Amino acid sequence: MGAQQPGSSPDLDHRFGELYGELRAAAARYLRSERDGHTLRPTALVHEAYLRLSDHRARWESHEQFLAAAASAMRRILVDHARRRGAARRGHGMRPLTLTVSSGPVSAPLEVDVLALNQALIALASEDERSARVVELRFFGGLTADEAASVLGVSPASVRRDWTFAKAWLLGRLEPVGRDADGNS
Repeated sequence: MGAQQPGSSPDLDHRFGELYGELRAAAARYLRSERDGHTLRPTALVHEAYLRLSDHRARWESHEQFLAAAASAMRRILVDHARRRGAARRGHGMRPLTLTVSSGPVSAPLEVDVLALNQALIALASEDERSARVVELRFFGGLTADEAASVLGVSPASVRRDWTFAKAWLLGRLEPVGRDADGNS
């Protein structure tokens, strides 16, 4: 058996290797909505998530649990990166993330900056922790309703209800980027 990296574990190495393609695809989705010239690349985001996960020495019961942990790590990396880049001020050359929300039969993309979304998710978690976790799993992790249900130990129908509630809740609290307080562009 070869030498392990400091902090790595056989479980992490196995899961990471097995799901690398899915993680890289999720990272590419996030970064597609960022500004041109963004300094993070999908591969770098995935590798940074690996490093953060290696600090925890956890064992994951399923690939969904691993994807959930990776989604959480990538969310924290994106938020940390946005903070470092001075994204607290509107504009600053950053393109916002696009969160598709639906209020009824029509889905509409809502562009929000990653820091505003993070703050909204923190507020949502204080009101409804599971709904906030569903957003993290579905939006940041790319998990399906069935996969998120497996991670959370609830039914897929519960996840779909939480997802619908969370999208409506976020829509009511997030200001679309590029609009003033009156909703004008």
